[in-house]
Amino acid sequence: MLDYESLRVIWWLLLGALLIGFAVMDGFDLGAAILLPFIARTDNERRIVLNTVGPVWEGNQVWLILGAGAIFAAWPTLYAIAFSGFYLAMFLALAALILRPVSFKFRSDVDDPRWRAFWDYAFFASGAVPALIFGVAVGNALRGVPFRLDDALRMTYEGGLPGLLNPFALLCGLVSCAMLIMHGAVYLALKAGEPVAARAGAWGRGAALALLVLFIICGIYAAMGVEGYTITSKLAHDGPSNPLLKTVTRAPGALLSNYKAYPWMLAAPVSVFVGAALTSFLLRGGRRAGLAWITSAVAVAGVIATAGFSAFPFLLPSSIEPNASLTVWDSSSSQKTLLIMLIATIVFLPVVLIYTSFVYRVLRGRVTSAYVEKNSPELY
Repeated sequence: MLDYESLRVIWWLLLGALLIGFAVMDGFDLGAAILLPFIARTDNERRIVLNTVGPVWEGNQVWLILGAGAIFAAWPTLYAIAFSGFYLAMFLALAALILRPVSFKFRSDVDDPRWRAFWDYAFFASGAVPALIFGVAVGNALRGVPFRLDDALRMTYEGGLPGLLNPFALLCGLVSCAMLIMHGAVYLALKAGEPVAARAGAWGRGAALALLVLFIICGIYAAMGVEGYTITSKLAHDGPSNPLLKTVTRAPGALLSNYKAYPWMLAAPVSVFVGAALTSFLLRGGRRAGLAWITSAVAVAGVIATAGFSAFPFLLPSSIEPNASLTVWDSSSSQKTLLIMLIATIVFLPVVLIYTSFVYRVLRGRVTSAYVEKNSPELY
């Protein structure tokens, strides 16, 4: 049997892997939705964009469910506090996500330009709103959230939606949007027919450069303008899940202290620079979109990993009661629960990967204007 400390680290890594899976696999859906009004100029071109993501978005949504399920099963305190404190923001994100299938189903029901334009902008909102909110949520998780825990570990949240929209969190939201626009553009450059693919490539190059600039600004802000958290007392890595059994201090620059203690973590931000730069280069001419998708995925994974490495071992710091901050070591489920869930993950995650690979192999090829016209009644 794995010891408690190892199980906690494994589940922290699994949570990161699932979040990366969501950002990579469902991220291009969100990015494609954001790009729809800008790269598709005719009804036929807009249908090309819709039908590149239409057959796969539901399968990609599995990664969001897996990520939320992992938080619920492995880190129940984190799930309770995050989903309660971010309730209104999460509601807005989920409401926007609901617009995606509705837009697919309703858009072609009426042959009216105004009707279709309305649902096209609803589809745009279904990508832009979650992309921004997810980034804002990560930014707030890094800088701390205003919650308290009493002696019975009952939570009191003292913030609201306006407080979540602080400068650092909004900057993280812009990083998220640039990242997903880049990834969505690469996917459209790979899957869409011309001229949509060429326009997507141009947007992808610009988004990759924007990601690099915003990522650098975010790092400077984190180093100079955001206080990080440090555990100042002894904390048993295999001890009970009680966040109140430690002391925590806040200090400027602490958010980047892990990179001094563990230099190998620098691989995450480096992968962002390398992945985004290569993506911008490979999209020139649009001939290497397949390889660009891989480098874009590397950049996306690097952004998520950078956030995780910067925060470790914290999962959700408290900005008003630092000692109540949730960490990898004191907010997990029991050792038995983590072990059972790990076994289930080992069994079922490969099934998800195999099925996903099979679906994308079956659906390989571009969605062209001629294909849309030929199969118009069966397509979105």
